[in-house]
Amino acid sequence: MFRFASPWFLLLLILPWIWLLIHTAKNTRRFSFKWIPKSSDHSLRVSSLTGTSRVPFSFAVLAARFMPLVKVLGLSLMIIALARPQAGERKINVETEGVNIVLALDLSGSMKALDFKHDGKIVTRLDAVKGVVSDFIMKREGDRIGLVVFGTHAFTQVPLTRDYNTIAFMLDHLKIGAAGPSTAIGDALGISLKRLEDIPAKSNIIILLTDGKSNAGELSWQEAAKISAQRKIKIHTIGVGSRGKVPFLVDGLFGKQYVYRQVDMDWDALDSIAKQTGGTFFKAKDTDSLASIYKMIDSMEKTKVKVDKWVDYKELYTLFLIPGLLLYLSCLCLGSTRLLELP
Repeated sequence: MFRFASPWFLLLLILPWIWLLIHTAKNTRRFSFKWIPKSSDHSLRVSSLTGTSRVPFSFAVLAARFMPLVKVLGLSLMIIALARPQAGERKINVETEGVNIVLALDLSGSMKALDFKHDGKIVTRLDAVKGVVSDFIMKREGDRIGLVVFGTHAFTQVPLTRDYNTIAFMLDHLKIGAAGPSTAIGDALGISLKRLEDIPAKSNIIILLTDGKSNAGELSWQEAAKISAQRKIKIHTIGVGSRGKVPFLVDGLFGKQYVYRQVDMDWDALDSIAKQTGGTFFKAKDTDSLASIYKMIDSMEKTKVKVDKWVDYKELYTLFLIPGLLLYLSCLCLGSTRLLELP
């Protein structure tokens, strides 16, 4: 499919062609040309209003007469380039698998625990989650995905959208403690339910990931689970990390050092939330198991929907701009040198 991204520039095309018509009309009134054959060569007889003179035939003279046309063609090509011609496939309706998914991610202080590895390096729980969730997002097609983050408070980071690159970008820039040090699971579920109300769909799910115990917020997780079950919104819960003492990197008197701290996780609550809503409870104690969980959810949660699919348009302006510039600059150079017209 071919289109112009800025078609209004095409209106300028009329200007150089009007100039050419006026220029041609003026020259026609001043001169009339006719070919006079000779036995030995060709020549051009120029009859002016005052008399007639015989001029030997020359390609330079002939080229000079075409220079205004070439100049106009060059300008026209540059104007077409301004209109940004583009080529790409037209929009098509395709049937694909998709659902509304809200990813609720824990940013509480315990996500700093260093009990995960990624590519052989020890990383925080949040860093491990970022990589796995990003892969999960980019593998989906046709879904609307939203991102809710929580700690002491819960808020929407990204509303439901099919712009996966934006979601992945926002996910990559999440910071531990940005929503407070505590864990408000009930509020996170409440915000997630609100986001799913924005765009109705046949299938809605929430994927709740946390490494702690609900100890903050206004809405209890029991009430949130009850509301979700009433609305038939499935919640998959993921308990990330292990219970007990885990290592943290902290600033001490002698620089950064590792200390072990107790981390509480309410696996029973996560299991109860999943069961009440028809979801599944998972335990992710390392990066591989976390990746397997999201892969399993990816295969479980699919439904048929129709979406509009676009193919990115390719810019074609250089195909018009470069030839246009060459033609116009050639006219300027020749008009100032070889084809210079004297009064």
